[in-house]
Amino acid sequence: MSLESQVMEAMKVAMKAKDTVTLEALRAVKSAILLTKTSGSEGELKEADEMALLQKLVKQRRDSAAIYQQQNRADLANPELAQVAVIEQFLPKQLSEDEVEAAIKPIVSRLGASSIKDMGKVMGEASKELAGKTDGKTISLIVKKLLS
Repeated sequence: MSLESQVMEAMKVAMKAKDTVTLEALRAVKSAILLTKTSGSEGELKEADEMALLQKLVKQRRDSAAIYQQQNRADLANPELAQVAVIEQFLPKQLSEDEVEAAIKPIVSRLGASSIKDMGKVMGEASKELAGKTDGKTISLIVKKLLS
């Protein structure tokens, strides 16, 4: 079942339950899917594109929530974090930092990376392997830690 049809089904459930936060998050996902489809991509989105789209939406909301929290605006931060929880339901299970580190260590040894100068090579490979399972910020922090 495609992401678009999953979102549509979830929207129906949210409408019936009158869950405005969930509905708002799902509408944002649907809107992003439609924008991506009409901006030149051919027909259906690939699963990798869908995961990237969802991760982008999650990152936007987390960044907004962080800004709101810095400004002591919990009234604005909480709905953003609630939307993150709704959108993350459509992403695969996210890996913990320990799991990400365990996945990156073989990449570092396979590429023979030894210093921070090799970070780009490791990041590229790790990002491909862990796409959809964790965000780039986490990968970057762990690669930096392993290569330092």
